[in-house]
Amino acid sequence: MKEGIHPDYKSTVIKCVCGNEIETGSVVDGLTVEICNKCHPFYTGQQKILDSEGRVERFNKRYGKKA
Repeated sequence: MKEGIHPDYKSTVIKCVCGNEIETGSVVDGLTVEICNKCHPFYTGQQKILDSEGRVERFNKRYGKKA
C-alpha cells in the first residue's frame, strides 16, 4: 500500500444514549449513536408490526407453514 494516503486507524469506543459502550476500531474518535442492539426494539423483543391492511396475515396464509 502507498504510504501517507490512508487515514489513521485507531481503537475507539462507540457510546449509545442507553449507556452501552462498544470498543471497536475506527478512523473517528468518540462515536455516539442513538440506538444500539441493547435498546433497539427488534433485539429486545418489543417490536410491533404495524399492519393496517392485513398484509402480514395474508402472506402467512398464502406462504406460511402448511399444517
